[in-house]
Amino acid sequence: MEGAPPLLEALDLHIRFGGVVAAAGISLQVYPGELLAIIGPNGAGKTTFLNLCTGYLRPERGRVLLEGKEITGLPPRAIARMGVARAFQIPQLFTEHSVEENLLLALAAREGFWEWASLRNDQRRQRARDILALLGLEHLAAVPVFEAPEGVRKLLDVAMALALEPKLLLLDEPTSGVSAEEKFRVMDTLVQALRIQRVTTIFVEHDMEVVRRYADRVAVWAEGRILAEGKPQEVLANPKVLASVVGVEE
Repeated sequence: MEGAPPLLEALDLHIRFGGVVAAAGISLQVYPGELLAIIGPNGAGKTTFLNLCTGYLRPERGRVLLEGKEITGLPPRAIARMGVARAFQIPQLFTEHSVEENLLLALAAREGFWEWASLRNDQRRQRARDILALLGLEHLAAVPVFEAPEGVRKLLDVAMALALEPKLLLLDEPTSGVSAEEKFRVMDTLVQALRIQRVTTIFVEHDMEVVRRYADRVAVWAEGRILAEGKPQEVLANPKVLASVVGVEE
């Protein structure tokens, strides 16, 4: 948390796409162990920020530091090897394979092995079971992913990211597509796992109740800038935030 040196630091990030300004001087610090929520209207630049931090985009100006080391513009694989993992709005899964097989593939990728025959060694299978248990998925290990509900797919996508043993995890709308009945169960499981593994997390989210319940800190994006930043109860009571994000006029 604050007081320690930042794990991730964005310094004066700028990028535009044609006439659309997606980042106009974004500066933000993310501290070890925290869950930081990024909120804002569509097109505000939230996902662009995640892409700048993970090497999918290079800023026109500005820098990104991880533990004080510059990672600006490095390839996504290089940034992943340095301890930054990403889970996407639409889970990136091998749907024809089982839940356990997906996780085994993620573990093999981290270790640099891609031979299918070697995936199921005892050590790797035990590690897969441990991660599945952490996220409450062990009873679904043999289920093909295409048969799994969206909440399970979201958790599996995070499980595959955790298989990389990251210092920092970036999540793009972890409750998107998840039913109202499932979303809090999914978030309870997810946040508990992140706390246990001590993984610092940035998550983009549109559901304000999810933000209120789970975020340690909130940063509000508007037209490529940070409109407000602070504790959820303070930020979500800000009239400017209510007007720009929630749609409630002052």
